[in-house]
Amino acid sequence: MPRNSSSCSTKPSAEPMAESLNPEAFNDFLDSKPGWIVLTTIAPDGYPHSVPLGYFRDGDHIYCGCVDHTTKIRNIEQNPKVSLVIESGSTMSDIKGAMIQGTAIVRRDPASVLEIMRKAAAARGVAQADLPTEPRPGSAYIDVAIERRISWDYGS
Repeated sequence: MPRNSSSCSTKPSAEPMAESLNPEAFNDFLDSKPGWIVLTTIAPDGYPHSVPLGYFRDGDHIYCGCVDHTTKIRNIEQNPKVSLVIESGSTMSDIKGAMIQGTAIVRRDPASVLEIMRKAAAARGVAQADLPTEPRPGSAYIDVAIERRISWDYGS
């Protein structure tokens, strides 16, 4: 079946083919934070579990803060393979997006949580003197090591 066709049709689509983002543009797009990133984990029953989360990128890692012991955390502990998707645009001519596939680790020890909280705050432009000094109780971070990058840009 052609790449841009509907699963209900066997006719080729008239939609334009998307261009891929080069590595620098991929990182720039992620860093521009056009919206929430959607984390997908696999539940024990085999169904995908997708949730929108805040995030930041540090090198080849994406960090998402959350409350510990949630469904997404339990799913990662059972199967650390995850995907993340973010997109922007409202029409076919300006849609841009990125998908990341990787392996997730739950960071919950207080020292790691505080270190990541400080990196996240610094990435948001918080002054050094105002960075967090202790972790939020019950918080955790999902640390996704980027293994595959997939992107699309219909505006180019």
